[in-house]
Amino acid sequence: MRIAKITATTVTAAALALGLAACGSGGSGEQPPTSSPSGAAASGPKYAGKTLSVWRLGDSNPAAAKYMEELNAEFTKQTGAQVKLEWIPWPQVADKFAAATTGTGPDVTEIGNDQVPMWQSQDALTPITDIAREGDRAQIPQNLYGYETVDNEIYAVPWGAGARAVLYRKDWFEDLKIEVPKTWDELVAAAKKIQAEKKGVDGFAFNGGSDANHLLAAFAWSEGGDYAVKEGDKWVGKLTEPGFQKGFATYTGLVQDGLSSKANLTLNTVDIRKRFANDKVAMYLTAAWDLAGIEEDSKGKLKGDKLGFFPLPAKTGGVAASFFGGNDIALWGTTQQAELGKEYIKLATSKTWADRYAKEGGLLPVYPDTLQSMNEDPAQGAFAQAFAKARAFPADPNWSEADATKAVLQNAARAVIEGKKDANTALADANKELEEILNQ
Repeated sequence: MRIAKITATTVTAAALALGLAACGSGGSGEQPPTSSPSGAAASGPKYAGKTLSVWRLGDSNPAAAKYMEELNAEFTKQTGAQVKLEWIPWPQVADKFAAATTGTGPDVTEIGNDQVPMWQSQDALTPITDIAREGDRAQIPQNLYGYETVDNEIYAVPWGAGARAVLYRKDWFEDLKIEVPKTWDELVAAAKKIQAEKKGVDGFAFNGGSDANHLLAAFAWSEGGDYAVKEGDKWVGKLTEPGFQKGFATYTGLVQDGLSSKANLTLNTVDIRKRFANDKVAMYLTAAWDLAGIEEDSKGKLKGDKLGFFPLPAKTGGVAASFFGGNDIALWGTTQQAELGKEYIKLATSKTWADRYAKEGGLLPVYPDTLQSMNEDPAQGAFAQAFAKARAFPADPNWSEADATKAVLQNAARAVIEGKKDANTALADANKELEEILNQ
């Protein structure tokens, strides 16, 4: 396996750059696709008769479907080629990508920014250095390419950035005269008050599924903890140090203290979203892209006027750090249509279409002037505050194995909650396993 060589400091710089710029989002800002955006190709009928396979990740919703329909129509207009679009649900992404490394994959795919190093190391991505910094993309800050740059080659283009905040039932808070929490103690008190009035509800949902580390990391980072640090050529685990231990205790305490049901230990954000839509959750950590799914899951009963966001409070005070997230777009390693795929990426990441992708999908735009213009939008204030302290997971191609495949921390938390291990033992075992995975 070819190991990707990137540094965590690059990712940290990226988080800081977006943190300064992203002070709000949420307006439509839609620009009609009536003309060829700057940086998009105009190859005309050169590709007539060809079909490009494109993967989007997650569950489709009306806004995302409309965006893709219009983007693909513009692509066909400019190139003459058709697009075969497939949506891959998040829980299936790892297996789908793995199968595509030895079988049939897409030509172009959406990809989580932190997933780029791992899939690059599997030869699953084709370099796109020649187009990544041309046209409109020259405006995207260079340090946003931290995960995407491996050995001086660029393997993906940032499409939209993200941070996480607490989504809550605004209508329940108003009915029970609960103020929006600004401290961790206030959040716990709000959760318990709601649970006292509404039986069977998780006051604050525990995430123990495929994206559990987004929640655990917020607690651990806020206590000064970290997962692992690169010392020379070796990753050294930090799970047994006091900061991480404290954050881990807060995380498992969500269940142990009764804020979240013990029956829901393996749920991820998608599962929690569905329970939230069915009046079974009062608060959980997520991003704005869940809103469309909640409205659909609740059959239109839960809309924006009943929902709100606030930054996750740190137990030590202030706002908790958020995971520096985001989605990229990349060219698959086995594509036979690299030239046509690059034309698609150029169009999708031009300013017009990238801004729409981000804002209509509940992400933060990667173009600095668009971010700056959204400063006064109150809908994204919570995310801006969280993003200002955003951090990233270990920038190693094997992180995904520890996070998703082996579920190292999820298993450790479950063992503690179920009484199979004490916290010190669980974290010591997890630390050893994490080091083995990252250093293999």
